Amino acid sequence: MFSHIMIGTNNLDKAKAFYDAVLGTLGVPAGAVDRHRVFWRTPTGIFSVSVPIDGKPATVGNGSTIGFACESAAQADAWHAAGLAHGGTTCEDPPGVREGATGKLYLAYLRDPDGNKLCGLHRLPKA
Repeated sequence: MFSHIMIGTNNLDKAKAFYDAVLGTLGVPAGAVDRHRVFWRTPTGIFSVSVPIDGKPATVGNGSTIGFACESAAQADAWHAAGLAHGGTTCEDPPGVREGATGKLYLAYLRDPDGNKLCGLHRLPKA
């Protein structure tokens, strides 16, 4: 459905270090810098951060969350830990299992160094 997702940053170097670490836990290669942007490419899509081209500060979207698919609860925990170690902050409840309309999910929430809300998500097998 999506070709790419791009969010704003106010510090490209800090954002690159953060996302290289958290996406690296998911097997995504380090991002490639292109002028004022960084791109992390996968076979299924592209995630990117960019310094706003209008010269104004990057801001977060209130009510927005970007979810990253994790292969296991352990991978979601590693994703979360890497984020905390690289300038992210925890938000919502601690990582763990939650019941959803589609079944049980293992969720881990973070805010990146710019305040964007992120989620590492693993769908648990149906019993």
